[in-house]
Amino acid sequence: MRMFKLILSLLPLVFIGGLLFYFTGFEGWNGGDFTQGLGPTILGLGAIGLLFCAPLAFRLLKLVITPRGPATAKKGDVEEEGSSFDADAALDRYLARKAAAGEAMPEAPTAFPRGDAPPRPVFGRKIG
Repeated sequence: MRMFKLILSLLPLVFIGGLLFYFTGFEGWNGGDFTQGLGPTILGLGAIGLLFCAPLAFRLLKLVITPRGPATAKKGDVEEEGSSFDADAALDRYLARKAAAGEAMPEAPTAFPRGDAPPRPVFGRKIG
C-alpha cells in the first residue's frame, strides 16, 4: 500500500516534467527577455512541480523513518504478544482479600418504593 501511494505521488511530477520538457523544446521560451514567450509558463510549471514534490518528500521520509517492530518479522510471520494480565484472576484475588480482612461486601442498592420514587424525566411527546 505504501509503494502504491508513493507511485501515485510520482505521477503528477512525471506529468509536469513532461510538460517542462515539451515547452523547453520550443525556440521562443528562452530567447531574449524571460517575460516574453513561454518563460512565464516554464516558471509556473516549475512552481507547480515544486508543490507536487512536497507530498512525495513526506511519503519518502515516512517510509524511511517509520520504525520497524516485531510485527514485521521474517517471512511475514506476525508475532503475537500474550498478555500476562488475567482480569478474572485479579477480581478473585481482590474478593478473597476482602473476605479475609472481614470487611463487609457492599450490597446492591435497593429500589425505591412506588410512592417515594423521584419523577422520571420525559423526553418526546407525552402520552395521555
